[in-house]
Amino acid sequence: MMHEMADLWFNEHHVLNSVKFSLNVQEILHTEKTPFQKLEMYKNDTFGVFMTLDGFIQVTEKDEFVYHDMICHPALAVNPNIKKVLIIGGGDGGTAREVARYPHIESIDMVEIDGAVVEACKKYMPSTACVFSNEPRLNLIIGDGLKFVEESEDNLYDLILVDSTDPAGPGEGLFTVNFYENCYRALKEDGILINQHECAFHALDAEQMQKAHSKIKKVFPIAKVYGFNIPTYATGYWYFGFASKKYDPIEDLKGEQWEKFGLTTKYYNTDIHTGAFALPNYVKEVLAKA
Repeated sequence: MMHEMADLWFNEHHVLNSVKFSLNVQEILHTEKTPFQKLEMYKNDTFGVFMTLDGFIQVTEKDEFVYHDMICHPALAVNPNIKKVLIIGGGDGGTAREVARYPHIESIDMVEIDGAVVEACKKYMPSTACVFSNEPRLNLIIGDGLKFVEESEDNLYDLILVDSTDPAGPGEGLFTVNFYENCYRALKEDGILINQHECAFHALDAEQMQKAHSKIKKVFPIAKVYGFNIPTYATGYWYFGFASKKYDPIEDLKGEQWEKFGLTTKYYNTDIHTGAFALPNYVKEVLAKA
């Protein structure tokens, strides 16, 4: 069986008919058409188990630490007193796993639209999904994150992490002014929002980055962008948005305080934190037009 599959490849198209990224498939673990998307789990010799949704890589065992470090730790290094966290999406569990490493955090609400993602990751990717069985502070809600934030109380959360797919399919509504306004309302007066910001290299991605940034800028007084290197995302360089009611991600960095948490991280450190907000000129140009 393994031998027969030796030349089976998963291809992700970054630019249609022009650029693709390929991983050899050692084993097909799971395929399913959920009510929301096509969910597939594969195994590759180098990257281990990886999950795709609608043909796009979401997470791999080998490099998930980069994404999950960078969606979570920068906000907690800016405000080390975060207590209530909301995660939108993140069905693989990696973001919740990183948040849960902070003992002082009181509650983690996580709203994932597709329960099938959670179940598949529990079975095939325990390195991220372990959090679902071992974290009493985690309140997992299978439902619509958009609706959840809309119905959320005012001034409830210290931090909202939008761990979504790209702005198409189930993730589309998480890139609207209305959604960001509801996030603003649900955040406390010093609240922070971290969101998916795509990449700036390919034309379509750059356009999506620009759109997301222009909408967030309308809602939050502080809206910055930071980048990180992740091998399996388009171009290997990806971005998050850091939006806040009060904190500047560089000026308000509490590096020494964060280091006292004593967390061992594989990607994030306080030097990386500062450097991540230093953007290449082509990215600055994309954002300047937002």
